Amino acid sequence: MTIAEALRDATRRLETTSDTARLDAELLMAHALRVSRSDLLLKHMDDTVPEAFVGLLARRETCEPIAYIVGTQEFYGRSFVVTEEVLIPRSDSECVLEVALAESSSPRRVLDCGVGSGALLLSVLAERPEAEGIGIDRSLGAMAVASQNAARLGVANRTRILHRDWHEAGWSEELGLFDLILANPPYVEADAELDPDVRDFEPAGALFSGTDGLDDYRILIPQLYDLLEEGGVAVLEIGAAQENAVSAIAEKAGFSVMCHKDLGGRPRALVLTLGLGK
Repeated sequence: MTIAEALRDATRRLETTSDTARLDAELLMAHALRVSRSDLLLKHMDDTVPEAFVGLLARRETCEPIAYIVGTQEFYGRSFVVTEEVLIPRSDSECVLEVALAESSSPRRVLDCGVGSGALLLSVLAERPEAEGIGIDRSLGAMAVASQNAARLGVANRTRILHRDWHEAGWSEELGLFDLILANPPYVEADAELDPDVRDFEPAGALFSGTDGLDDYRILIPQLYDLLEEGGVAVLEIGAAQENAVSAIAEKAGFSVMCHKDLGGRPRALVLTLGLGK
C-alpha cells in the first residue's frame, strides 16, 4: 500500500471519531515519516507506509488527541512539547496572550498561575526579552514539561518554575510583585459534557472547578491583588459564558475589569487592574 492509499483508508477510519479526519491522517503520517506535512504531500505520496503509522492511527481511533500522539502543539508560531500532564494549548488562548502583550508592553516580572506547558508565560518571555518570569503549578509533571519548553525556546535563564498551589496558605510568600500576571485556571463545570478527546485524555485537575466552574476564580483572584505592582495588570482566561460571574468576583476583590473577545466573538480574556484602594 502506498502512502496515498493509506491516507485515504485512514481518513475513512477516522471519520467516526474526528471532524478533521484527513488532516489527522496526514499529520500522523508525517510524524511517522519524520517529515513535515508539506513534504509528505509533495514528495512522499508514492512511498511505502512506515510501520509506525499503524500504531499512531490506532491511538487516534481511540480519540487520543493528535498533540499527545505526536508530542507537540503549535502556539503563537512556536512549537511546545505536550504530554498528558498538561492541557493542550489552544488557539483561543492566543487571544489571552495578545491582550497581555498589549496591556503590558514592557513587563519586567511576569507570573503565570497554573503554568502547564508554559505556552502563555514562555511566549511572553520570548516576545519580551527584557522580562523575567515565574510559573507555578501544583503538578510536578506539568512543571517538567514547562521546564523542557523553556529550554527549547531559549528562555530558561529568565524562567523559574515553582511547585506551588494557590489553594494552600502561603503559596505566594517571597514571590514579590509583578507587572503582569497570567492565569488560565480550571474553569469547566464538573458535569459539563466534553468531547471524549478532552474528557478522557486531558488532565482533569486542569479542567474542572466545581459545579459552576468558578471555584478556582473565587480562590485565586482575591490573592492576586497583593501580587500586582501599581500599574500592573492580570490577564485571565475565562469560559465563553463566564464574563459576568468572574467580573463580579474580581470587582468584589477590588479590581477594575475589562473583557476582550476572541476571534470567534466570545468573551475570553479578562483584564484586571488595581482599584483605587491600593
